[in-house]
Amino acid sequence: MEIKNVTVLGAGLMGHGITQVAAQLAKYEVYMRDIKQEFLDNGMRMINDSLQRFLKKGEMSQAEVDQVLSRIHPTLDLKEAVADADLIIEAVTENPELKKKVLAEADAQAKPDAIIASNTSSISITELASVTRRPEKFCGMHFFNPPQLMKLIEIIRGAKTTDDTINTIVEVTKKMGKEPVVVKKDVAGFVVNRVLIPAFNEAVGLVNEGVATPEDIDKAIKLGLNWPMGPLTLLDYVGLDTTLAITEVMQKELGQKYQANPLLRQMVRAGLLGRKSGKGFYNWQK
Repeated sequence: MEIKNVTVLGAGLMGHGITQVAAQLAKYEVYMRDIKQEFLDNGMRMINDSLQRFLKKGEMSQAEVDQVLSRIHPTLDLKEAVADADLIIEAVTENPELKKKVLAEADAQAKPDAIIASNTSSISITELASVTRRPEKFCGMHFFNPPQLMKLIEIIRGAKTTDDTINTIVEVTKKMGKEPVVVKKDVAGFVVNRVLIPAFNEAVGLVNEGVATPEDIDKAIKLGLNWPMGPLTLLDYVGLDTTLAITEVMQKELGQKYQANPLLRQMVRAGLLGRKSGKGFYNWQK
């Protein structure tokens, strides 16, 4: 199946980035749908900011920036958004019930042959697919933050996903200039978060136990493991609330070894969510 028109459900942190990648690199016509005009405006502002950075670096011309923007269609109307979509990518908040509601609504309005993919970072693809009439045309398509720069997409097979669906999404991934990794089993956390969440948790534990400062923990991992960014800085970028939500899903599905460190929960309760709130393990307000 050839993909020409893409719809992204959600204009937030991930949604706007996925929209930009689909329009800029794959040159798809993209409808970006959200439920409030302010969310759409904010998403378009972030896309504009990102394109301006490419322009300043000399990586794009003004004409190319204009072309990308002309391919993006923000809308509040779900029916309009999905009417011609060959691929629908859901990128709403990491909340199973909200995702199911949005997916069921999109499925009801979409063409019968449209593929639906979820950008979930932890929720069962089989479970999300079950609210649609097309579980064989449903898969996970997990982008990494920020989608404009990160090269990886995890493509996750649900219990009923067909080879055709996976192969189509592998091609879409390559067209977007990304590297696909096919996750053959629908397990919580897929590949990256299965490794990353315990690393985050241990780093938070080291802070909680007073073993070292956040700065020194990050320095140790950067220099000792050659990570480009320390785990606590990365945690502030991802968001402590998002990380806690993923941890809770993984604990429920995979057992106690994924239980969140008490400090992580305490910081989320205190609104110390990282960059998005201005403070986490570091102060981002400066």
